[in-house]
Amino acid sequence: GRRVICRSRPPVPYDLLSLNIGSTPNTAGVPGASEHAIPVKPIDGFLRRFEALQTRVLARKGRAAVALVGAGAGGVELLLAAEHRLRHAVRHAGFDASGLSFVLVSDVPNILPSFPAAFRARFHSILAARGIAVVTGAPVTAVETGRLMLAGYGPLAADEILWTTQAAPARWLAKAGLPLDPRGFLKVDSMLRVIGQDDVFAAGDTIAFSDRELPKSGVYAVRAGPALADNIRRTLTGRSLRRFKPQREALYLVSTGERHAVGTRNGVVVEGAWVWRWKDWIDRRFMRKYNDLPEMKVAPAALPPLADREALKEISAIAMRCGGCGAKVGATVLTRALAGLIPAARADVVVGLDAPDDAALVDVGGEKLSLQTVDYFRAIVDDPYTLGKIAANHALGDVYAMGGEPQTALAIATVPYGLESKVEADLSAMITGANEVLREARCALVGGHSSEGAELALGFAVNGLVPAAAALRKDGLTPGDGLILTKPLGTGTLLAADMRGRAKARWVMAAIAHMIQSNGKAAEIFRRYGVHAATDVTGFGLIGHLIEMVRASNVDATLDIDRVPLLDGARETVALGIFSSLQPQNVRLRRAIRDLAAAGQHPLYPLLFDPQTSGGLLAAVPLAEAERCVAALRAAGYAGADLIGFVTERSAALEPISLDLTGQRLAEALAGLYTTRARPHALQQVADITL
Repeated sequence: GRRVICRSRPPVPYDLLSLNIGSTPNTAGVPGASEHAIPVKPIDGFLRRFEALQTRVLARKGRAAVALVGAGAGGVELLLAAEHRLRHAVRHAGFDASGLSFVLVSDVPNILPSFPAAFRARFHSILAARGIAVVTGAPVTAVETGRLMLAGYGPLAADEILWTTQAAPARWLAKAGLPLDPRGFLKVDSMLRVIGQDDVFAAGDTIAFSDRELPKSGVYAVRAGPALADNIRRTLTGRSLRRFKPQREALYLVSTGERHAVGTRNGVVVEGAWVWRWKDWIDRRFMRKYNDLPEMKVAPAALPPLADREALKEISAIAMRCGGCGAKVGATVLTRALAGLIPAARADVVVGLDAPDDAALVDVGGEKLSLQTVDYFRAIVDDPYTLGKIAANHALGDVYAMGGEPQTALAIATVPYGLESKVEADLSAMITGANEVLREARCALVGGHSSEGAELALGFAVNGLVPAAAALRKDGLTPGDGLILTKPLGTGTLLAADMRGRAKARWVMAAIAHMIQSNGKAAEIFRRYGVHAATDVTGFGLIGHLIEMVRASNVDATLDIDRVPLLDGARETVALGIFSSLQPQNVRLRRAIRDLAAAGQHPLYPLLFDPQTSGGLLAAVPLAEAERCVAALRAAGYAGADLIGFVTERSAALEPISLDLTGQRLAEALAGLYTTRARPHALQQVADITL
């Protein structure tokens, strides 16, 4: 045992397990509730669901009946907030808010059943004053489109239904073989250990104590957190555990949706604007603990006995070096290191070290050329399975960028020193994740090499096939092409912020979702729209890879900076001055940008140099086809895809790239108005730029 069985990934082994999975509103026991009601939990998706509800209400011009099922503190507070928000939105849209109606539905005889009578009475008055109807003692027997079926009451019309009924445990707990109370919640002891399981802990709404029933309230869950963390540390270090003692009476402060709140503790009820300010202060103080994290302290790197000032400056940054493609050697250093290298001359090498393309092309004697590429980097996520998926997608990107189909892959894996069982688990998860991606791409994993090392790392040598006439080169940019980027930028800054504890979880999860998205479908779509050239945007950033293309094609390019898609959170982390450790080397490429003084003032300018891991494709298609191509990409799941620029003939300017800071030039190009005539004698070619 000691494995967590997952629905969509391999089992996760553990030595110590903590189950803190919360609860959900109980929709399973009411026919139609799961299909027609909007549950409040899981809370991370509720805001999106509520915004959709508001959009539907506005589409009906404010004529809507809203019902909320569940009359506990959370339900009452939510309905009052929803009433306040929706009436304001309807009035702001210019509609009559009197077309809105609200009703609170409960299966018990009174609202707020566990609270003092004075507290309940105050909220009855508030609900009545706000025009919110209350139906009690009427269990919901079914939910249908546009109505609730209530026992002893009949049907109740409801265009929108919010669901905050009594908490229910996760259904999978019943299959886990763990001790549960009669309602299905995990039974734990006073040390927050699951009964009879020394290696399994739990806290929050998912637990039940045998000697005392606690309300499913965040008040108790929050207070259990420090005790849980302490007991996990004590278990790992062999110390005795401490008891968790929940408070006897909790303080409840319930907002009315306006700057007003009612509070109670120990039977005392208070009310007013000052109570709301008190609640707001408590809530914001709590959230600051998660948002305003202290800067991570980095241990100074060990210094060699002989080190000059420049060396010391470089070494000081090593401890926070990024992984992924942020761990690449910079383009300038790489160019200089390979400048004097003379590979063996072979007639069958069509594209080799002398070209800037994403993969080598080798003539193996058939109708198709062989594509050969390799990628390898240190881990950027803690989960080996996810690392495997990211690394495989990243390696396949070179093949797709050159118009090929993947054929075979060899893995190069490094796993940290450790117990055999841990090494085996990490290696297995990593390769399993990678193989899922490779199988989907019809790329056979045919072998590889593994070694022990200080950090988890993974890469692949990938072979592909491409018809000679269909191979895409970076020298294919043509004046009149539009430049399309398929994925948003920002993985470099977001992952660097995550290392420092400054990135929100939803930002990092969204970035990971983009990194595990294949570029395969995008490559197919580009072929349908007459692609002339492509590359995958990775470690050298958007500017670095675009420079390779304009140099090889002897053209100029204009980027509309405000149309460059960005990952959520990237603006915020760049504004905080958080960059990948590869960023300074990428910024050296700024000499290729025209009117640099003006361009550098744009707040999004640094993101043009942000190193990407498993980034999108940057492709050139005829401008006349660009908008249709973008629409096809978005329909295929590349939601961030956009037309970000266009290609013109080579000008006399030294710098081949210009930034359109207003969007006007791209608009004119789409209208067929923008042209750039090359002067008879260019003063300088792009190849002469000193990088």
